[in-house]
Formats: sequence, structure tokens, C-alpha cells
Amino acid sequence: MTIQDPSSLGTIPLETAAKLSGVELFRKMIAKELPAPPVSAIANISLTHADEGHVQWHCSPPANFLNPMGGVHGGWAMTVLDSALACAVHSALPAGRAYTTVEVKTNLTRAPVVGETYHAEGRLITLGRRTGTSEAKLTDSKGRVVAFGTTTCLIFDL
Repeated sequence: MTIQDPSSLGTIPLETAAKLSGVELFRKMIAKELPAPPVSAIANISLTHADEGHVQWHCSPPANFLNPMGGVHGGWAMTVLDSALACAVHSALPAGRAYTTVEVKTNLTRAPVVGETYHAEGRLITLGRRTGTSEAKLTDSKGRVVAFGTTTCLIFDL
């Protein structure tokens, strides 16, 4: 199952991103008015919802994330969580502000399976002038937590 159409991928020019709040940028990505980042195709993730301080993704581990023992590499869940965590912070930023990740903490609680569809949800915890924090969960179709995490982001002017 491919979630992200590879033809809709790319990067957003900095001058365009600087004119949009985080939530505006994500809503334009969801509406396909702006491209999704290339990592979306690699990790098979798709942003489906964005409000200020809250983002949701649908995702499915691709076969190229299998480890030597045939399980999904933990890096897939970490990649999904990193996207949900950082975008939760970014979604609350006004135009002209940006972020970079300072720290990420993840816990893997259940093994994801290739071909299954999962849901990732990120929520802002705090937003200050210089830092923002968020939390995210990756859940399966039965609502069971597969992984969860937190992040701290450094916020700065573009």
C-alpha cells in the first residue's frame, strides 16, 4: 500500500514558507497546493490533518524498512514520530518563524507490520519564544499504541 504519490513530492522554497504560518503551510500540503517532503514516500507517510498545535498522519511501513530478521526496523516508527512531533510544533508557529529539532525521545511498544495502516498524532505541549515541546503517539487500527515520543524544538526567525 503506497500512501504518498511520488509525483507530489518536493521541497518548499524558503521564501514561500516564510510567508505562511505553520498550519497554513500544512493545510496547503494536504490540499496538494504545496508538495509533500520526499521523506513521505520513503517512509510511506501522509499528512491528513493539521490544526494549530495538532497534526495527524496515516502511514504504513514499506518493505524497504525490514530489518535482517524480517521485522520492521525501529527507525520507521521513529521517523513517523519525528514527523508528527516536529509538525505539531511547526503547526503552531506564525509566519516568519521556523524550528529545528533539539531532542527526540521515543519508546517502541509493539512491532509494526508491513502492509498494515497506522495513525500518528502529534500534539503541542508548550510553545515559547525560543523552544517548543510536543508529544506524539503511533497507533494501530485497533487503537493500540505502537510507539510514542516527545520532542524539544529550538524556535527562531527565518
